[in-house]
Amino acid sequence: MSDEITLHLAITGLVQGVNYRWSLQAEAARLALDGWVRNRRDGSVEAVVRGPEGGVQKLVEWARRGPPAARVEGVETAFSDDPVDPGFRQLPTV
Repeated sequence: MSDEITLHLAITGLVQGVNYRWSLQAEAARLALDGWVRNRRDGSVEAVVRGPEGGVQKLVEWARRGPPAARVEGVETAFSDDPVDPGFRQLPTV
């Protein structure tokens, strides 16, 4: 689809130990987006998301809030050429 985009997200703040990855995965599935999410050892979360531009932007808006226990300080986004498999999954911490 020509309106599909792929974004890399770097999310900082209190985003580990608060169900952030699980919640982001559920929201991405609700929006029918592809990609992955994982914790980073520095305490941040990163994700790569592919889908229709409107859906990806809705997920970015959600990421700026996160689940109720999260305290998001920032979400940096950049266009990505990373390959993305169908579906949305959690990857191991890096």
